Amino acid sequence: MPSSPSSAHITWYRLNMTNKSKNYQIACIPADGIGPEVISAAVDVLKVLTDTLKTFSLEFTDLTWGSDHYKKHGRYIPEGGVESLKQYDAILFGSVGAPDVPDHISLWGLLLAMRGPMQLYANVRPVRSFPGTRAYLTSMTKPIDWMIVRENSEGEYAGQGGRSHLRQPWETATEVAIFTRVGIERIMKFAFEMARSRPAKLLTVVTKSNSMRNGMVLWDEIAAEVSKDFPDVIWDKMLVDAMTVRMVTNPHSLDTVLGTNLHMDIISDLAAALAGSIGIAPSSNLDPTRKNPSIFEPVHGSAFDITGKGVANPVAAIWSAAELLKWIGEAEAADILMASVERVCSKGVVTADLGGQYNTKEVTAAICEDIKENK
Repeated sequence: MPSSPSSAHITWYRLNMTNKSKNYQIACIPADGIGPEVISAAVDVLKVLTDTLKTFSLEFTDLTWGSDHYKKHGRYIPEGGVESLKQYDAILFGSVGAPDVPDHISLWGLLLAMRGPMQLYANVRPVRSFPGTRAYLTSMTKPIDWMIVRENSEGEYAGQGGRSHLRQPWETATEVAIFTRVGIERIMKFAFEMARSRPAKLLTVVTKSNSMRNGMVLWDEIAAEVSKDFPDVIWDKMLVDAMTVRMVTNPHSLDTVLGTNLHMDIISDLAAALAGSIGIAPSSNLDPTRKNPSIFEPVHGSAFDITGKGVANPVAAIWSAAELLKWIGEAEAADILMASVERVCSKGVVTADLGGQYNTKEVTAAICEDIKENK
């Protein structure tokens, strides 16, 4: 197991045998909207995969935390719930958010209530365009293959600030971004290690230090300091607004991209859309020290406009499940799973957001069948 953030990439890409029994305990939190639909699809695929490979097993525990739980009990997570998560090897999460609960209450009540206390400070979002799917960048000469790294514990989402003089003309609201040396340094080391592990060995550090003259200047200074320990990694710095242009006009100049909590929240959604759809975008909320279980979730959110219609794209949740497999040490199984996803997509068995006509269950069934056929 890694003892420092700088060795985090090692556990991401190679098998680790920390679980000698090869029987992994997975907590499932489907939560809201299409979350239960896509997490059910991911679990179905994982069960077929483990039954087919017979090299390890996964035991799933469903946790009914979500907006329905909040409306009944006044809280998203029961008392002691976060601490109870430590018994699991990993967490598969669906989405949070309901039309009748303010978004800041649902997000801070569930997802951020787990990320913070468990110090899941590295959010990793791989982005690539799949064969047979529609991409929005017509200028692409080859598929997109990016790794988005997001600082996940502080920055603009530190939760500092408040409101005063309510309902007065001078009512005031403050949102304070927090940038600490330890927080920046550990995510910089993680990102440089991630870039080093990839063939391009290229890192772009996203900033906004021209107008955010304190926290983001510290961000830039630490990037320059950490880069000295990685002479084999080519790196550059990009203002976040210019970064959006570069992603569209020169996508192949990018490989690994690092940014703050807010900036990468936005940039990663743009990246997913450029690659084809946010419906295929996975994410990992990682504790590289492995003191706490990491959370794996699709990026797309609760999508109440399509909830219950059976048309949600299950690929983001299934890809998130593959990233979970990598993290717990089953990289070979993850590769087998993603190969099946790509074969199914290349045959045109995709949902409407990717230009197809198939529903959630049909895509899931096709992936399950492909796994069995290509064992």
